[in-house]
Amino acid sequence: MPVPAEHNFYIDPARCIGCNACVQACSECDTHKGVSMIQLDFVDRARSTQTVPVVCMHCDQPTCAEVCPADAIKRTEDGVVQTARKARCIACNNCVLACPFGVPKMHDEANLMMKCDMCYDRTSRGLKPMCASVCPSQALFFGTREEIEVLRPASRPVDGFRFGAQVITTRVRMLVPRAFAEPLLAVTAPLESRAAAEPPDPLMANLYQETES
Repeated sequence: MPVPAEHNFYIDPARCIGCNACVQACSECDTHKGVSMIQLDFVDRARSTQTVPVVCMHCDQPTCAEVCPADAIKRTEDGVVQTARKARCIACNNCVLACPFGVPKMHDEANLMMKCDMCYDRTSRGLKPMCASVCPSQALFFGTREEIEVLRPASRPVDGFRFGAQVITTRVRMLVPRAFAEPLLAVTAPLESRAAAEPPDPLMANLYQETES
């Protein structure tokens, strides 16, 4: 069964408390065989202890699948980008290097690329991904647009991301302050020379406001 079209995965970085419950739960998903396919990263370690869960964004046009020479990575009709199939993966690391979000990881013991597959064995049956089911702060949420709008009236979901000249749309949504009017999140803007002249990153501004208050 496909993942219901009305259900989406939402990430609210400002609510992450760094507890690692999601990482542990991911490893307990029936099809993950004890391996966690997500991780926690620091947003800006020099200025804040704030963490953010890193899950696959399930791109509409997944770069990882496009660069795979063995056709080991498939995107299902419901928009979920599956982890590499062991029978086809040649452990070339192309997907690891190509993903703009830094999601795929090569697992040396299995000689296989493994990444978040949105707990497809669960979500295709209408259940929540393991990580979202245990997140105590609901930094990870799986549900409908109507549900998230009730829970986060001051936020809105964004599914478009700009990496320099490249624009990527995803099945997973990132929550930003509702006052942020831009249709895309400029992910690489802080790395660009003109970053100081551009509007501040709304995610970073929101995180610092919460951590410094």
